[in-house]
Amino acid sequence: MQPELDPLLMSQLRLAIMSYLMVVKAAEFNALKEQTGATSGNLSVQIAKLQEAGYLEVEKSFRNNYPLTLCKLTPKGVGAFESFYENLKRYFPE
Repeated sequence: MQPELDPLLMSQLRLAIMSYLMVVKAAEFNALKEQTGATSGNLSVQIAKLQEAGYLEVEKSFRNNYPLTLCKLTPKGVGAFESFYENLKRYFPE
């Protein structure tokens, strides 16, 4: 029997966001947009879903009178990503 994969991370964009944040730990919205190639609207929706699940922490502030959104993984998000990765590897026997 194969392990169950986290359905939240089965989305290509959400997985891309999480993967990038696993490497950089924190990223501004525009960096995530550039890295993933997503539209602003779609990226906002997916970030909100990850935040709602407790996988991301989102800080909103201003820099030089422009809005700044910073996304960081939470410990729960790191654990979810690591579990997803370990479970995914079980689908591919060595």
